[in-house]
Amino acid sequence: MSDLLSYKYVVYSIGFAAQILFSARLLLQWIQSEKVKKVLTPELFWQLSLIASFLLFIYGWLRDDFAIMLGQCLTYFIYIRNMQLQGSWKKLPAFLRGFLFAFPFLIAVYSFNNDQIDIERLFRNEDIPLNLLIWGSVGQIIFTLRFVYQWIYSERKKESTLPFGFWLLSLVGSLMILSYAIIRRDPVLFIGQLFGFVIYSRNIVLLLKQDK
Repeated sequence: MSDLLSYKYVVYSIGFAAQILFSARLLLQWIQSEKVKKVLTPELFWQLSLIASFLLFIYGWLRDDFAIMLGQCLTYFIYIRNMQLQGSWKKLPAFLRGFLFAFPFLIAVYSFNNDQIDIERLFRNEDIPLNLLIWGSVGQIIFTLRFVYQWIYSERKKESTLPFGFWLLSLVGSLMILSYAIIRRDPVLFIGQLFGFVIYSRNIVLLLKQDK
């Protein structure tokens, strides 16, 4: 029993550490944007995003939660691309860049090297009904599409920026993930998304004022 509690403590610690970093990036972006009354995209935003995504992917894997892993897999490389656009990716040591880039593939190889056992764990988890898993996965996909949209937008502009569509998709995806977290009774997702929801709403207000 004590070993199980210790394991849960470690898992939740990893998850909360990831959400603290995700919240810190939003807080940083929000404070800097409030100072100039327009939406900014600081370099540290993407650096914190990558570290947080790394940790949350591990959290999802340890929790056998496919919805969390899916969301992080889809955004992980977009964070790296934005770091490349801002020039901060090259500042990292070569071995660290190689490890970070290969990390999701290493986890996939490790997880699925025993035929179907890990696949069964992910898709037939008794703690997550199929309809809830689908709802959470759709929420993560919408939440992830914000970065796909941001990536395409930034590639066209040839600079890393956070447009209105990014924040709108963030708001919709956040609402879906919040409901998933409540049903799933996942404090890590709930606290992280609740804080993010406030920042997304505020950035939408700033952009609407900025456009006027």
